[in-house]
Amino acid sequence: MSIGFIGLGIMGKPMARNILRQGYDVVISSTNPDSNEELAKDGARVVASIGEVAAICEKIVLMLPNSPEVEDVVLGPNGLVHHLRPGSIVVDMSSIAPNVSKEMYRKLQAKDIHYMDAPVSGGEPKAIDGTITVMAGGDEDVYDACLPILKTMASNVTRVGPVGAGNATKLVNQIIVALNIAAVSEGFQLAEKMGVDTELAYEAIRGGLAGSTVLDSKIPSILDGNFDPGFKLKLHLKDLDNVEQTLHELGLDLPLASSVHDTVKNLVENGHGEEDHGAIMKQYEMNTGIKVRRK
Repeated sequence: MSIGFIGLGIMGKPMARNILRQGYDVVISSTNPDSNEELAKDGARVVASIGEVAAICEKIVLMLPNSPEVEDVVLGPNGLVHHLRPGSIVVDMSSIAPNVSKEMYRKLQAKDIHYMDAPVSGGEPKAIDGTITVMAGGDEDVYDACLPILKTMASNVTRVGPVGAGNATKLVNQIIVALNIAAVSEGFQLAEKMGVDTELAYEAIRGGLAGSTVLDSKIPSILDGNFDPGFKLKLHLKDLDNVEQTLHELGLDLPLASSVHDTVKNLVENGHGEEDHGAIMKQYEMNTGIKVRRK
């Protein structure tokens, strides 16, 4: 079976590589020649355009930055919709606005093309080792048809409802992750101010109720002053922008979500967008003058 993969960035490249490792024929077309070359060495088939990908493959995975890129790749003048055969499936693993996912579904369904939104969580390390979490929204038969492919990339795959539910769940995830990083930042700011050994505090806390994947993922890097991106702050801002848009559409006020959105927006506007989202700590460090680092 040939699987198309479009969007070979920090997350997409290792995800495509994991599909390849399970013996699938993966067809790619990237505007980045280095990505094409790297994956070609792993066995991917490189073609000249996304139209060619669509002509070859009945299932195509997307891993794109945001809603406008998905709309362009799927529905644009040279989009997939003009090349896909009836019965084909688009598995959109991008994190986009839920209402855009629903629009993709309606417009592709009119062409007898199936669509599923299946955003992911876990960042680059889990994309590399194939243990991301997938939150899928789509028709049950389409989900069942795609599940073996999703399992090549993920350790946890859950169908959370119809199309749009995947990206709705991702918004929930991104609120919780951002607020968790902010909570970790505030807690360790206090530890540093009170003269507590931050490494020992981390070891004491991580096994209790305050322990979390975020704590274990971010504190060691923060203590090392390492903000190399596993998930870029500017991409988390994109997700939180989608949260704010959705809250506006629903007439819902979530003050903590809006507050952390403003924090992340400020950091991106001040040049930290390419850093890991653990750089939320840097806003607190700028506010207090207290740096949380290993001694």
